[in-house]
Amino acid sequence: MSQQRSEEEWRAVLSPEQFRVLRQQGTEAPNTGEYCKHKETGVYGCAGCGTPLYRSSTKFDSGCGWPAFFDAIPGAVTRHEDTSLGTVRTEIRCAACNGHLGHVFKGEGFRTPTDERHCVNSVSLKFAAE
Repeated sequence: MSQQRSEEEWRAVLSPEQFRVLRQQGTEAPNTGEYCKHKETGVYGCAGCGTPLYRSSTKFDSGCGWPAFFDAIPGAVTRHEDTSLGTVRTEIRCAACNGHLGHVFKGEGFRTPTDERHCVNSVSLKFAAE
């Protein structure tokens, strides 16, 4: 389900930091997000629209300073080329509302089933315990 809103509507429903990250492709400072070391069992959804994005069973400690997941819930996340820092990275967004989540990195050698690290801003997420 698509969650399209105007900039004014997003500003009304998001905190200033959520708006900066989700709608303006910002990044929170490393090791500051509430979900970086979070260990509860449940589902991480989009803080903008509530769409379920990641299961806690795919979360792992990468030491990167942001929550890391090795895979998303199928169809929940889209990938886009990002050249904003003078290099090519893969940006990840919520498929439902197009909110910026972070970036995905492949081939870093983590012992995960996908050899991927979805590096996600905590402020982009909302956790629901199971």
